[in-house]
Amino acid sequence: MASQDWLDKDFYKILGVSKDVSDAELKKKYRKLARENHPDSNPGDAKAEARFKDISEAYSVLSDSEQRKEYDSIRAMGSGARFSAGGSGGGGFEDVFSNLFGGGGRQSAGFGGFPGFGFDPGPQRGQDLKAEVKVNFIDSIQGTTVKLNTGRESINVKIPAGIEHKQRVKLAGKGQPSPNGGPSGDLLVTVLVGTHPVFTRDGNNLRVQVPVTFIEATLGATIEVPTLGGPPVKLKVASGTPSGRTLRVKGKGVQKTTPGDLLATIEVAVPSRLSSKAKKIVEQLAEEIPNENPREDLLGKAGQL
Repeated sequence: MASQDWLDKDFYKILGVSKDVSDAELKKKYRKLARENHPDSNPGDAKAEARFKDISEAYSVLSDSEQRKEYDSIRAMGSGARFSAGGSGGGGFEDVFSNLFGGGGRQSAGFGGFPGFGFDPGPQRGQDLKAEVKVNFIDSIQGTTVKLNTGRESINVKIPAGIEHKQRVKLAGKGQPSPNGGPSGDLLVTVLVGTHPVFTRDGNNLRVQVPVTFIEATLGATIEVPTLGGPPVKLKVASGTPSGRTLRVKGKGVQKTTPGDLLATIEVAVPSRLSSKAKKIVEQLAEEIPNENPREDLLGKAGQL
């Protein structure tokens, strides 16, 4: 649209709205006027067709927040402003801009934000593109490379070791090409990490639930604990270890600059079946051990004792 049109035409008046009209009300008013003046509804009516074009032109500017802001700024200069070719006469449209924004009116860099004024804003950067890829849990910890088809080309996306669920990988210059010779946009790839049947992630630490027998927890034992992608490690369970206690294996978590740890939480496994002989032994044990109530502290804190 020519800049002089923005000065001469009152788009708010064309649409019959106030300058503080909301986006919703603007759209509602436009749709009503567009229906009333559409050429299909007024065949052969040149006035209706011209008004329909004015309505569409007005809405295209006012419905765009950036263009609307520019339009309001230009209209604030006054409808008397006109373009001039410059020269010694002065007082032209460029001089108005120069006074308003500072700097010479002929510098295209000063007008990059004002479309339609005949100034070339220069090459524009292409739009960024977004995509998602799924990787399994082990690959997210160890790093991997996945192939992604953008529709224009097939790209190898390097997933860095230790990436977390929904983190992004940026591939510079792999987005939308520029429309006029500028740099391409970037490709922003969101990584979705699958779950693991044994391990979960806690920052740079890995967590694992480790079942132990009642005897191992009571008397103490050295057990094997799995690690992610490596051989098991031996872990000492002290006698009297309660269910829910977490033991730490240093350096066996996510291998980043500062490696995380493996956090093994003990779960005491109670036997589901006992022979008659075993049951009698447990009953004898119950008579020998101190008669303690492990829920006493819990009930006390709850105010029930």
